[in-house]
Amino acid sequence: MNNSTLNRGVFTIITAFFAISTFAQDETTPLMEQIIVTAGKTESTLLETPLAVSVVTSEELEQSQVRDIKDLQFLVPSLRVTQLQSSGNTNFLIRGFGNGANNAGIEPSVGIFVDGVYRSRTASALFDLPNLDRIEVLRGPQSTLFGKNASAGVISIVTAKPSLQETTGSTSLTVGAYNQLLVKADVNGPLSDTVGFSLSGSYSQRDGYYEDLHSGVALGELNRHGVRGQLLFVPSDELEIRVIADYNNFDEACCGVANLFNGPTGAAVKGIGGNFVPAAPFAYQGYYDFTPVNEFQTNGVSIQFDYDISDAVSLTSITAVRGFSRFDNVDVDFTSAPLMDSKAGNSSDTEIDTLTQEFRLTGSTDSMDWMLGAYMFDEKIDQDTGLLYGTGFRPYADILAGGYPGASALNALEAAVGMPSGTFLGQGQGLTENSAMDNETLSIFGQADFALSDRATLTLGVNHTKDEKSVVFDSTATDIFSSLDMTQIGYAGLLAALGHQPTAQYLSTVPCSAATGPACNQLLALVPLQFLPPNVDFPNSVESGRSDDSNTTGTLRFAFDISDAINMYVSAGTGFKATSWNLSRDSRPFAKDKQAIEAASLNVPNLYYATRFASPEESTVYELGLKARWETVALNVAVFDQSIEGFQSNIFNGTGFSLSNAGKQSVSGVEVDLRWQPTAAFQGLLAVTSLDPLYDSFPGAQGVNGVTDLSGTKPPGIHELSLTAVGRYNFSVGNADGFARAEYSYENRVPVVENVPEGTAWREVNTINASVGLAWDSGLELTLWGRNITNDEYLLSAFPSPAQAGSYSGYPNQPRTYGLTVSKYFD
Repeated sequence: MNNSTLNRGVFTIITAFFAISTFAQDETTPLMEQIIVTAGKTESTLLETPLAVSVVTSEELEQSQVRDIKDLQFLVPSLRVTQLQSSGNTNFLIRGFGNGANNAGIEPSVGIFVDGVYRSRTASALFDLPNLDRIEVLRGPQSTLFGKNASAGVISIVTAKPSLQETTGSTSLTVGAYNQLLVKADVNGPLSDTVGFSLSGSYSQRDGYYEDLHSGVALGELNRHGVRGQLLFVPSDELEIRVIADYNNFDEACCGVANLFNGPTGAAVKGIGGNFVPAAPFAYQGYYDFTPVNEFQTNGVSIQFDYDISDAVSLTSITAVRGFSRFDNVDVDFTSAPLMDSKAGNSSDTEIDTLTQEFRLTGSTDSMDWMLGAYMFDEKIDQDTGLLYGTGFRPYADILAGGYPGASALNALEAAVGMPSGTFLGQGQGLTENSAMDNETLSIFGQADFALSDRATLTLGVNHTKDEKSVVFDSTATDIFSSLDMTQIGYAGLLAALGHQPTAQYLSTVPCSAATGPACNQLLALVPLQFLPPNVDFPNSVESGRSDDSNTTGTLRFAFDISDAINMYVSAGTGFKATSWNLSRDSRPFAKDKQAIEAASLNVPNLYYATRFASPEESTVYELGLKARWETVALNVAVFDQSIEGFQSNIFNGTGFSLSNAGKQSVSGVEVDLRWQPTAAFQGLLAVTSLDPLYDSFPGAQGVNGVTDLSGTKPPGIHELSLTAVGRYNFSVGNADGFARAEYSYENRVPVVENVPEGTAWREVNTINASVGLAWDSGLELTLWGRNITNDEYLLSAFPSPAQAGSYSGYPNQPRTYGLTVSKYFD
């Protein structure tokens, strides 16, 4: 941790310690309710939990109108959520760390658990939230409490258990902007003295807010439904069994992409009759030649057994089977030019089946609380992807090649190699792939809390993980033009093929290459049009298609109760993320294997080299924390220094994704979470995160101009200052209880991503959400709400426009929405 951050953090804790002391009052009639968490795998208050964890209660989620976990970022400033080109491509970051979108072979660095069950891909957690108890966001690497290692943090979603005492239920109807319609219903109650059940369902529909001027279709819509059922068996005081089943379906046209900068290829797009809205990211308008398709379903069943072996020892078992299927087909060029085939232009069909099993044995003695666990993860992925040219791609390439449709250097080259005119880059040509991955993970973990005195506790934890992956990759290349080796053909060879003798100015004593310049080989000017060169399938005699990783991580923490109201802790922890495989058309042999590939006669014409996988990443965090709670104030402060060795970077370079390891990425910072309730009617929240991120070492980064060295630079997209302020006021009107709530979210200005020129894409967030509600004793509730009510505009992400060198595109945020929710609760 750099000295300025350390000094700032220590000063913050010292200031907080003395400031909080001024609120010391008699706690016989506390105004603030205790927040219960299970971040430590046992129920405890937030004050008693020496971890950096943020908790959002079910009441806060309802009043804020948080409908899925993407909206959590407005309540937890250390969390950032970015949705990309489809509903399922959503990335979660905690303290600036996180990846996992855009590639089925990459597990997220931020682990998502729903009722203790790991969701291996973020898309499988993007459902309308069911009956919730709370959501906990654990910051920093988590390994000794969760069998599935999470190198950046954890989002734990905890739903309400069925009741054994009384039958309750509710229905709600939400109507809002863009013809939003959301219907939810649930029922919960006992079937007998020992069996309880709950059943909930939801249907959500909303028109899009991004207009496709070509078709008239509005993108960014919502169209989803889901159902969730639970059974709770309590046959004795020692045994509890909880069975949960769920199903969710999405079928949406998402998402709107804006042109940020119109490069020289823009004229070629318009030259073949295509169109786009230039340099107007917040017009929420664009041109697509076909409507994107985003369909996915997720379903699963879990069974949890909790058995008290004795008064001091308990056993927990969680078994889960989950399935996830997804189909996407999006207009990859984001213009109305038919560059890609409308039926399978940029398609991806993915099936993921997962089996998990966790055992935890917990116990306590007079001086120690302990937990031992074992975890098994078995996942199978099968994916078919394709990128095929449309009717407009060849005319577009003719213009880029310096001619016009039907007459360009491409026609001359076709004639030279004896192929009919129009052969190159024709409709339906491209690249298709089938990939499969089997992943088996086993881990053993444990943690013990040793009571050194009535006020001091020492915590030791360890996790050993073994991860094995087996990958198969088969591709079929039909792009004839991209399989030509322009260096080998050479300009002199082309003249000879045309029946001409090359002149002296085109002859060279060395083979033509990029180094010898275009005067030697003018065909090199056509290389940028070779978007989809053929690939090498694997496993093969050089590449095994297997990874076998093992790692031991741990936690060391000392916690001390300064008083009954103030606790402090200091901790160190490590985390691990196994090898991630590139399951995309950009999965190509490593350059280090070039000689072996050629020696084994595996090379294909015009083969280029990139990466097959990214090696494991290992995270480390050092943290100093303070937690305090008085009658009217609760305060959490964390000062930390966190780093990831071998951070798995997945950067879009204009034609595909470059998956590679950064040498080291680090961030030091301070997090402050203050809750204040001076009266029974008012409660305020102020949460602030200050970060100082850095690429300590990243010499092989893929940038807009090729491979570059980002060492010593700041990673883009990570805000140095994030702030959330919330105020809620309770009041009465006649026989109704009411509330008014306002939220403000701020993030300072930063460049969005590393692969666009400086000044092209920046983000600064100033978002205000608000709601007001009334509730009657009859169970009727009305809530009027608005999100982003000031129409704050910022970019979620940005990237080089595919097949449009010099142009850049970005994803604008969602504009203002508002609505009315009517709910009825039944007892």
